[in-house]
Amino acid sequence: MHKIISSILIILMGIIPANAASIARLVGSLNINPHAVSVCVKDVHSDATVYKLNEKSPMTPASTLKLVTSMAARDILTDDYVFSTKLYKSTNNDLYLKLGADPFLTKTDLESLIRTAKNKNIVPKNFYIDDTIFDKIEWGEGWQWDDDLNPLMPKFSAYNLDGNLANIVITPYVNNAAPSISIKPYYPITVMNLVNTNFGDTNTLKAEHNTTIAPNIIAVSGTIGKTDTIKIPVNNTKVYFRLRLENAIKNQKLEYYNSIKYAKTPSENIYLAEEITHDIDRALNNILKDSNNMTAETLFKLAGAKYTNSQGTVANSLSMLNDYLSKLKLNSSDIRVVDGSGVSKNNIMTSEFMTEFLTSQAKTGNYEILKNYLPTSGEGTLKNRMLYFKDNLRAKTGTLSDTSAIAGYITTKKGKTYAFDIMIKDAKTTAAEKKNIEEQILRYIYMN
Repeated sequence: MHKIISSILIILMGIIPANAASIARLVGSLNINPHAVSVCVKDVHSDATVYKLNEKSPMTPASTLKLVTSMAARDILTDDYVFSTKLYKSTNNDLYLKLGADPFLTKTDLESLIRTAKNKNIVPKNFYIDDTIFDKIEWGEGWQWDDDLNPLMPKFSAYNLDGNLANIVITPYVNNAAPSISIKPYYPITVMNLVNTNFGDTNTLKAEHNTTIAPNIIAVSGTIGKTDTIKIPVNNTKVYFRLRLENAIKNQKLEYYNSIKYAKTPSENIYLAEEITHDIDRALNNILKDSNNMTAETLFKLAGAKYTNSQGTVANSLSMLNDYLSKLKLNSSDIRVVDGSGVSKNNIMTSEFMTEFLTSQAKTGNYEILKNYLPTSGEGTLKNRMLYFKDNLRAKTGTLSDTSAIAGYITTKKGKTYAFDIMIKDAKTTAAEKKNIEEQILRYIYMN
């Protein structure tokens, strides 16, 4: 603790010489193995490296990878791109719902689409879903099996709907008794109710399951004092989507009583009945400010589909990404990308590469665009962090077990603007301690 306080005082006084050796001394004073920390800082305009520490060491970028994948996706999709879900009517009086994997699509949107069909007096002979925009792989390479109940890591597919999350609603009604539990809207989940009601307690709820003993049963435990909701990823996005679509058909009284089928939308003898859209700007804010993994994976796959003029697959997305990095004249031989969100621990990045990528955005004219998508102190994933820097910091954070990272742009006290990347991989320090180290390094850069 004394070492940490001493380091903070030195930083605030600004008396350490501004060079890599002094950064190494700073890191060495914080009770962490210096080899567990990678730092690189470059001048945005001159591309000159001003600070570096283990900058060539391969590390796990976590969600800072979204900086690279989202800007690559934006490059191929362009700022005019919209996520689109279209309802077509054929001359045979069949309806085709062409999915666009829209990460912002909701059950209310489905109701709107079916309402339009009803208002146009369409009585379909057949109702088809076209899900061919994506392949059937719904999770990323290297994603952890025990994270399948993590609401930050839902599956992603052509059937994206309601964030691909189900709601377990727990409602207490008698003290010292089990509360009632329901799934809203309905989704076939088996829940074991291990919760106790205590109106004097704050809620301490937890959802978990044992995939080896009862993979289809979710146990909810803890205590509850007032109604609460636990969000969990749906394990079958296709089933959840179909249930919501069937509900919409019933609620809007569309005269269709056959089963829903699956087919590719024909290219002829068909017209557009209705369309739901959301723009790419919303997605980029959702990815870079709020670090939404499902949106990041969806955007990455959609860009791969457009790049290859075929179905969205990770392989197509990686081809798109490699081409983009080549256009930027960046050497990607020391990195490895396996998903679009940074969730996988199989991703590899160096802080040197990340800062080269960030400075390349200035050369291509994208610096201001990227900077404005990134949260500043007090926003998004920086909501309760880095308040010291006010508007002088724009950064993307990243967190996995044993890993913490932050990358972006910082304007120093003297008015210099730098691209920076800090990655820490250490099992002996807590997430809070890693974030503290990141802030101390950034304060050092800001002051010196």
